[in-house]
Amino acid sequence: MKAVVMTAPGDPEVLTLQDIPPPVLQQDHDLLVRIRAAGVNPVDTKLRARGPYRKASGPHVLGCDGAGVVEQVGRAVSRFQPGDEVYFCDGGLGGPRGNYAEYTLVDERYAARKPRNLDFVQAAAAPLVLITAWESLHDRSHVGGDQQVLIHGGAGGVGHVAIQLARLAGAEVCTTVGSPEKAQFARDLGAGETILYKEQDFVAATLAWCGARGVHMALDTVGGALLARTAEAVAVYGDLVTLLQPDAGTDWSGARARNLRISLELMLTPMLMGLHEAQVHQAEILERSAELFEQGRLSIHVQQTLPLEGAAEAHRALAQGLAGGKLVLEVV
Repeated sequence: MKAVVMTAPGDPEVLTLQDIPPPVLQQDHDLLVRIRAAGVNPVDTKLRARGPYRKASGPHVLGCDGAGVVEQVGRAVSRFQPGDEVYFCDGGLGGPRGNYAEYTLVDERYAARKPRNLDFVQAAAAPLVLITAWESLHDRSHVGGDQQVLIHGGAGGVGHVAIQLARLAGAEVCTTVGSPEKAQFARDLGAGETILYKEQDFVAATLAWCGARGVHMALDTVGGALLARTAEAVAVYGDLVTLLQPDAGTDWSGARARNLRISLELMLTPMLMGLHEAQVHQAEILERSAELFEQGRLSIHVQQTLPLEGAAEAHRALAQGLAGGKLVLEVV
């Protein structure tokens, strides 16, 4: 089969299209999936540059996000049959099982039915950012009605989904964006307030929006010094969730003074640690989200689509920053 292979860490040019043996069913719950599209995420670029999480011999195929058609099933599979369309976040952390390829293996318990109203490209863009946003808002925090939420990077992959999920939970949303165009995009998704962080102090703007009390919850999608500053915009006893590793020099005094609950969100943890029940939970998130997509209450924005052989170009584009939404490789 055709696959984009990484033979060593490095620049995007280490990603090359090669012929490698296709996967074969190994476990009773395996699905052999013909990949139709693969999402490209920042974690892919980090693994390419630094090396994979999982040590394995031979070539590495990246790509956690995938959508495709079930071709074969293991003998214990009960949820799917050949011909079913699925989407999932699984694989791509090291070794040959990833989604920058024509085929992959997925445990049926970690896959979900593809939303009927999404094409394969849209479906492949959704899983990682959708699970990340859902876990941040509902599992790490408990977003609900009558709450006010600050979401950084509202036009980005996680951010634009988080805005919609927070609004569906009944919360009001304030978000930071980098341009008037991104601000309009975020408002169209349901953000009630947009802050142009290059022109405004986001803490002052957030406090002005929520009446100086501070937001109930903030989601940091940027990291670095922004994390400590964001604490200043959160109400006493509020929640602050970050997707990034806090810097060693992070000043926690503001968060401590406010008695904030600090949460770290890494949706890859279940895969990295082999946490079966947590991976099943993530598939359930995708199942519930499929209903929201089909009801027209949730959408995913794809900024750019490239062919499989354009993986290196996709990584370069991601490093330069997208205008908003997601980047996807289409496998034909």
